[in-house]
Amino acid sequence: MRKTLVPYSQIPQLAKTDIAYATGDARLQPFYAYKPALDSFAEIIGHRATVPVPRTDLVTALTEQYAGLPVQEAVSSNILALAAENTFTVVTAHQPSLLLGPLYFLYKALTTINLAEQVQQKNAGRRIVPVFVLGSEDHDLEELNSINLFSKKLVWQSPEKGAVGAMHTASLAPLLTELRGILGENDAAQALFVRIEKAYTGQSTIADATRAMLHDLFGAYGLVVLNMSAPLLKRHFIPVIKAELLEQPAARLVQQTTDKLNALGFKTQAAPRDINLFYLRDGFRERIVLEGGVYKVLNSDFVFKQAEILAELEAHPERFSPNVVLRPLYQEMILPNLAYIGGGGELAYWLERKALFAHFQVPFPLLLRRNSVLWLDRDSVKKLAKFGFTAPHFFEDTESLVRQYVAANLEGEVDLSEEMAQLHAIFDQIARKATVVDATLEKAVRADEVKTVGSLEQWQSRLLRTEKQKHEVTLNQLRALKEKLFPNNGLQERTDNFMPYVLKYGPVFIETLKAELQPFDAGFVVLEEA
Repeated sequence: MRKTLVPYSQIPQLAKTDIAYATGDARLQPFYAYKPALDSFAEIIGHRATVPVPRTDLVTALTEQYAGLPVQEAVSSNILALAAENTFTVVTAHQPSLLLGPLYFLYKALTTINLAEQVQQKNAGRRIVPVFVLGSEDHDLEELNSINLFSKKLVWQSPEKGAVGAMHTASLAPLLTELRGILGENDAAQALFVRIEKAYTGQSTIADATRAMLHDLFGAYGLVVLNMSAPLLKRHFIPVIKAELLEQPAARLVQQTTDKLNALGFKTQAAPRDINLFYLRDGFRERIVLEGGVYKVLNSDFVFKQAEILAELEAHPERFSPNVVLRPLYQEMILPNLAYIGGGGELAYWLERKALFAHFQVPFPLLLRRNSVLWLDRDSVKKLAKFGFTAPHFFEDTESLVRQYVAANLEGEVDLSEEMAQLHAIFDQIARKATVVDATLEKAVRADEVKTVGSLEQWQSRLLRTEKQKHEVTLNQLRALKEKLFPNNGLQERTDNFMPYVLKYGPVFIETLKAELQPFDAGFVVLEEA
């Protein structure tokens, strides 16, 4: 593979805050704790070592969650190591997307794995465990119930409500049948389907199936997958839940931060609620609100007086689910964590949380942007060369690429800008002479100027259109390649699923990504097959 880094500032598909953080914009520095660099970790480890976490309960919960999965020695060793005070984590997180969703799901895992290895190598005597946290309590099914595969959209229709991670895999049967037909009958396709079927029929819930799939792909690298919904872990979040119910500090602290970010021109990611908690039961996850001195659960008959909801919290902390505002805080309270790895949008909302962490005296981790990747197979590389483009150029929009190609391959001159400039000069002369005769005539002269220049512009468009028609076959090929690499002019990593790549390349696909992606790559990674 040939690897190229395209500066983030040259990627038009990325958001303003994403580019600003990735390029070290000084305006954002007050909103994070550590410079995203390998040398920062010695200091972070020193700070994190002074803050206890529930290591015994963490190991117990993980051991229970991994019961029944095939033993991967690297994972088992990492789980047991979390009991030791010299072991720390680096973490990424995502909802349990159907069949691992788009490619960036994998890139998150690989960035985390590689970061753990580099930090451990740099800090002798420390064990660094890569952890993938499943946001299993998310209830927005439409965000994660579909994938794009070979120009088809597979959609999981679940009759259940509530937390997606707790939904049962039985309802996936029709989708798995459809998937088998799409993958085909060759040996590689059947082998991949067997792996997927084992993960999604061998586990009862979507969260467990997602863990099984990640374990299959990345277990050999020691990636530990954690479901934070475990009651044993939720109990350690009771103090924050109680504070949120009684004092509502999150809304005030996060709003103050988002106001500052907005004043600097950065868009707010997630507006805080007065109470940033959901009430969670089987098939049910709804917001908690405080109205008239009582706590109500929206769209339900659940109503609690203050003493009642505090008693419910003490008896069943697992029924209280943090929203996006509080979830990062919960994660950092139960893990001995050093860094969070996320996409641009995720890091933008982490930038809104620093004051909240300080309020609860929880260490704020280093924030690291995950690797972003554009993968070009050999055929795509050849076509790029034929069109006269390099991969970085292809991030531009399609019509811009078409114009550039036509301009570089003209059979005749179509640019009439020189003629238009001459016309403007002639009408300037006419206007000066007309004004001497009668000042009111200039308006008429300028109207004729607009009409005449407009006629030339139409001719220029006609000439360009004729040139495009001469290259129509090639331009259609260019558009097809652009659509393949940038579906709907978006990023490949946000649309494509991993399966076509594993089918084509086998284990080499993930092995290549693992070898090529460096956590501190200063740009968007382009990998071109040689």
